Amino acid sequence: MGQVAAHEADAEEAHEERGKVTITEIARQAGVSVPTVSRVVNGRSDVAPGTRARVEDLLRRHGYRKRASAAGTRAALLDLVFNDLDSPWAVEIIRGVEEVAHAAGVGTVVSAIHGRSGDAREWMQNLRARASDGVILVTSVLEPVLHEELRILGVPIVVVDPAGSPALDAPTIGAANWSGGMAATEHLLSLGHRRIGLVAGPPRLLCSRARLDGYRAALEGAGIAVDESLIVPGDFYHESGFTGCNTLLDLPEPPTAIFAASDQMALGAIEALRRRGLRVPEDMSVVGFDDLPEVRWSAPPLTTVRQPLAEMGKLAVRTVLRLARDEQPDSPRVELGTELVVRASTAPPRKTG
Repeated sequence: MGQVAAHEADAEEAHEERGKVTITEIARQAGVSVPTVSRVVNGRSDVAPGTRARVEDLLRRHGYRKRASAAGTRAALLDLVFNDLDSPWAVEIIRGVEEVAHAAGVGTVVSAIHGRSGDAREWMQNLRARASDGVILVTSVLEPVLHEELRILGVPIVVVDPAGSPALDAPTIGAANWSGGMAATEHLLSLGHRRIGLVAGPPRLLCSRARLDGYRAALEGAGIAVDESLIVPGDFYHESGFTGCNTLLDLPEPPTAIFAASDQMALGAIEALRRRGLRVPEDMSVVGFDDLPEVRWSAPPLTTVRQPLAEMGKLAVRTVLRLARDEQPDSPRVELGTELVVRASTAPPRKTG
């Protein structure tokens, strides 16, 4: 596994007798990474049987001997990296990661880089120091130079909910954001709404663009021209939902329903409506996206699109552990399904006249 094995490998090569084969040469001949050879040498179980047999055969042929180390064997450790942690959305992913990691006897270090290069570089330094065995990046954007450093380290990497086209040659795990956006909009259309506002997510994020595209596709499929004035920007947080809803309400012809591209923005929109004396869903229907635990208890309970956040975290751990065993995932790109959850925040539009 990644850096733990890399650190052990450094120590092993330093203890080899002059003229003997190095662990790096064993890795080259076996066609595997140095960390994999180090795991075999240290008797760790997380190596595929065929790979282990191939490496052990080379070790025997070359007469490789490892000197005993007083440090002992380190416990396995994963790094889980977010842009920010100030959201229940992040908590759900952490919950899934921790469940599978704990069952596998793997520790987890959670970090936030806040979209700042300085924080990302500090995290990279800490990654080297603590000898992490794998990295799970969640909607995190790293500078190209840090991508290169990760490649050099040889630490297995999985990207959850990629911000854009992945710059790293790493497996990605996401949700069906396009079909989720389409399902939310089609639900409102089925209730009779024709003017549907959208509080969109950050355009730099792939998931935001996919939800917007799903919204557009549903309207176009119903023969309704997309009114760009009904699409307002947001950032997935409550305040932008509040502001976006007020912008939509101030239009000469406001919408009768709002699709907010995150649950937090939907809750912000509901608060904006409440402050204007408008009722949900009697005066305005609202749909969110995420299905965070709190929205079941909002007033009214929120209709939303469930994305399987905890399941995404669980699959990320299973995938990075497979990579650490030099096994390839079943697919380099996984998109888990989303599901419309209908509660009490949507209804047919109020009849006028």
